[in-house]
Amino acid sequence: MTAEDEERTVRPDESDGSDAHTDTVDDVDGSSSADGTNSVEDSSSGEAGDGPDRAVLDRLSDVTEATVPSDDDRPTDGVSLASFYDALEAEGRPVVTAQQVARRLDVTQADAMDGLGALVDAGRVEKVNVETDPLVWYPTEWGKLASRERVVLFPKRRELVVDNPTQYTRARLSQFAHLVDTTGDREGRGRGYLYRIRQEDVWQAPFDDVRDLIAMLRSVVPERSPHLETWVEDQWKRAHQFRLYTHEEGYTVLQAATESLMGNVALQKLDEDQIYAPISDTEAWVRDESVAAIKRILYDAGYPVEDDRDLEEGEALDVSLHVDLRDYQQDWVDRFLDQRSGVLVGPPGAGKTIAGIGALAAVGGETLILVPSRELARQWREELLSTTDLDEDQIGEYHGGTKEIRPVTIATYQTAGMDRHRSLFDSRRWGLIIYDEAHHIPSRVFQRSADLQSKHRLGLSATPIREDDKEAEIFTLIGPPIGTDWGKLFDAGYVQEPEVEIRYVGWEDDMARNEWASSDGRERHMLAAMNPGKVFEIRRLRARHPDSKTLIFVDYLDQGDEIASALDVPFVSGETRHHRREAYFEAFRDGDLQTLVISRIGDEGIDLPNAELAIVASGLGGSRRQGSQRAGRTMRPAGSALVYVLATRGTSEEDFAQRQMQHLAGKGIQVREVNSSEQSGDESTQ
Repeated sequence: MTAEDEERTVRPDESDGSDAHTDTVDDVDGSSSADGTNSVEDSSSGEAGDGPDRAVLDRLSDVTEATVPSDDDRPTDGVSLASFYDALEAEGRPVVTAQQVARRLDVTQADAMDGLGALVDAGRVEKVNVETDPLVWYPTEWGKLASRERVVLFPKRRELVVDNPTQYTRARLSQFAHLVDTTGDREGRGRGYLYRIRQEDVWQAPFDDVRDLIAMLRSVVPERSPHLETWVEDQWKRAHQFRLYTHEEGYTVLQAATESLMGNVALQKLDEDQIYAPISDTEAWVRDESVAAIKRILYDAGYPVEDDRDLEEGEALDVSLHVDLRDYQQDWVDRFLDQRSGVLVGPPGAGKTIAGIGALAAVGGETLILVPSRELARQWREELLSTTDLDEDQIGEYHGGTKEIRPVTIATYQTAGMDRHRSLFDSRRWGLIIYDEAHHIPSRVFQRSADLQSKHRLGLSATPIREDDKEAEIFTLIGPPIGTDWGKLFDAGYVQEPEVEIRYVGWEDDMARNEWASSDGRERHMLAAMNPGKVFEIRRLRARHPDSKTLIFVDYLDQGDEIASALDVPFVSGETRHHRREAYFEAFRDGDLQTLVISRIGDEGIDLPNAELAIVASGLGGSRRQGSQRAGRTMRPAGSALVYVLATRGTSEEDFAQRQMQHLAGKGIQVREVNSSEQSGDESTQ
């Protein structure tokens, strides 16, 4: 073996496998694992002289017994598979160098190399070249085991590391944990997912009983963790310690589960602006105008408040639906009526708008609907007219130059947040407030619209995620989440599961790359986002899918103009007049327009139901919400759903693209990574 060979090392073959393995690992070295062995967090990074990795070797013993042949199977005079396993056992490591094999088997290094090479040719042993360590060897069967799903639990940190998880496993994890990060090499090997269980995840878990939540946890981690389960049960209990209810004399009461909670938590955290007067050791009369503040203060203290108040029904409004709700939509409505406030959380295309209209009909009161844009206001109006018996005169729009207040009024958040339009909230006895794209509510400009705690409140959102980590405000100002496992909707065919691919694109030429390299800050990010090489990539993707209805998303107007000009298609942005914007959308819906380039205005709920292909040419940093919204343009019940996210190779865009798709990955959706070569047309899966 040459000196050059000695500078190369190995990584395992990642063959397909289906068996899952679960470990429980404590947070201190030498703690007990699920299989009774001592575990450490990194068992394969030591030098060749490190002590035995018994956890790995014992775990693989069944594979060894099943695959070791007799000495009659010896491929050379120097090394057989059986003797190779003996060398591994003697070294106490899952991988060995040829020099170690030679020493253990008392053969020359040349014979060891020849024998190992023969075993590689026979498919019984694997080797991998890595730049920093010697060339090492391992059994092929061990590589297969390494590629199987494996769950490692760190109960004290409430974290789960999942290697090569199935879609089903990721869908279950999304019910009680959130995805923090993904790791793994660009060859698609050893893909790992880090999940963390926060108290908010337990408070908002979609279960009616803590036993159902614990059962879901155990279904992912079969080895029980009393420490973690006790913590989950404690957090569930914390979410049921305070409640608001309406006293028989009409005022609002805050009730604590114990005298200690009232005295040591509520009365310590709240002041006279919120509490009018104590009425018992566990109850206090609170000011109606301070209900939102009380909820937020106690939420921040670790105690979500249950809201059992009698809410205003509003002026009666008789509405009948012309459509039948799907089973899961009816379940959403029923759960909303039981809670009287909440946020419908489901994938794009799941019919949250129809479910919202179902809630409107069920409440039977005059309704104020708040939306981010005029386009969405118009879509809501059309949906109400087509799915209910409401007539034109009963539906009003309140935005821009239109100021109609009717039994059902649709207003934009921006208009509703202006001081001069405060009368919008007081002009009628609203029985229901609907917040479409509810992730906007935490923004400062929308706070006023959320301070309507005496009404039924319903939020709609595919992604109640904010990059400032203020999702809590959504659930305290509106209500707790009401949702459905995305995987169930995919399996039932209600929503098309998207095929998502991140494509790493090279620079068009050295001039563009050098300009990027010499810049910094915002300009550096902008140049990477607007890499001209992406135009070539977009052409290639369109050629690959010539018949697909295509949306191309951009975050920069100049880039949108460049792509639209290169493809000879329209570009729709905030600068496009509303009538022209709507004309383009209508042409796309009708099939008269095959491809549309669109700016951020396409992120929020624009109804383009027949989009089959989405190409994200540039995005808003690492916004998970934006990534999910754009992918959601293709997630409809029928047809294909393809999403390509373009990122300039070797720049911060790589991390941004991975972060953008993180929410989808956390819901069990497969996200591939591909290296694209503009020069040759070749590409490699990552």
